[in-house]
Amino acid sequence: MNIILLSGGSGKRLWPLSNDIRSKQFIKIFRTEDGGYESMLQRMYRMLREVDPSAEITVATSKAQISTIHSQIGDSVGISMEPARRDTFPAIALAALYLRDIRKVPEDEPVVVCPVDPYVDLTYFRAFPELVRIIEDGGANLALMGMEPTYPSSKYGYILPETRDRVSRVLSFREKPDEETAAGYIARGALWNGGVFGFRISYVAGIAGELLGTPDYDTLFARYSDVRRISFDYAVAEQEKSIKVLRFSGTWKDLGTWNTLTEAMTENIGEAVMNEHCENVHVINELNVPVLCMGLKDVVVAASPEGILVSDKGESSYIKPFVDAMDTRVMFAEKSWGSFRIIDIQEDSLTILVTLNPGHGMNYHSHVYRDEVWTVVSGTGRVILDGEESGVAAGDVVRMPAGVKHTVIADTALRIVEVQIGREINVTDKVKYPMP
Repeated sequence: MNIILLSGGSGKRLWPLSNDIRSKQFIKIFRTEDGGYESMLQRMYRMLREVDPSAEITVATSKAQISTIHSQIGDSVGISMEPARRDTFPAIALAALYLRDIRKVPEDEPVVVCPVDPYVDLTYFRAFPELVRIIEDGGANLALMGMEPTYPSSKYGYILPETRDRVSRVLSFREKPDEETAAGYIARGALWNGGVFGFRISYVAGIAGELLGTPDYDTLFARYSDVRRISFDYAVAEQEKSIKVLRFSGTWKDLGTWNTLTEAMTENIGEAVMNEHCENVHVINELNVPVLCMGLKDVVVAASPEGILVSDKGESSYIKPFVDAMDTRVMFAEKSWGSFRIIDIQEDSLTILVTLNPGHGMNYHSHVYRDEVWTVVSGTGRVILDGEESGVAAGDVVRMPAGVKHTVIADTALRIVEVQIGREINVTDKVKYPMP
């Protein structure tokens, strides 16, 4: 199968654990068999591989998320990078053309598109081949997977099928209704629109030519920042006459808020202590300090380097405008080479804990306006300063005045405290060079 995973969004409804780099799909909250934790992205990718080990998986995402994706699921996955945010139809069209023009997938091949962040089980992915068969059999140009509703929700769009059969033609779509209207839709056999659908690459390529002005990858990529913002539902699904829906009644949850996310948590994460009067309280603590909860009911506590949230679970759904009003900066991020965490900010210095994975290193670079000092906390590796290489281990201190070309390569997992010193500390103060 050819699978496109849609990975986007800033995840502000899950502040303070999410930001523009670490969206909700990258937060590690699901316990694994080895005692660790995995993210929504890792969980989805693992289950997809269980169902179809040979699946061609492509992630449609922004540049800011690529390093995190490679860090969490490796380099073998395909990446369709959006140069700018332009809603779901341009993103899906770009990914489909990437498959055809870059990965050389035949244009008559079916593709299944799904979001990267629902909470599902293996039955969800086992339904994907059914979507492919609907397309291959020629019964429809577009095949959707509709989720059997469990309650009349006002948070989801609805698909109204012609019949209650497992596969049915689609009569119409309805945008997010009020709960009373939603109950009426459900009584008529309506399904939640979970954003999962299948089509042939040639089908979307044709629509891209009509709506976006180009049917090829290179041209669309070059013009992407100027193309029309339009959702896939509006551009394609609501206009298509030859369309069917597959009824799905398995596990499916949209974990878009703290309230729904904690429903999937089996335990608290990080150091947390609760007294016997706490009820339905969940804690995710990424700080190296204890969190004590007493007498709380229906509360979520989330603590990270970017802030601390203490909220009633129901109220947590309304967090976004408050986060939008904050002057925040990214304090933690995973990268393909490891991770960084900002631990102190002063007017003329910035202190960062850098973790490098074995075999990985930084770019060879210099700075114009700042000096840097590295203190190796643990692990072993090699530093290169102006072309001269030397080994480093725990306790070593390396100084790099402004203008000195430098890099570090980890032989084992390497942890470094990096202190940046200067009056103009910013991400643009970096000059990159080829490795010596």
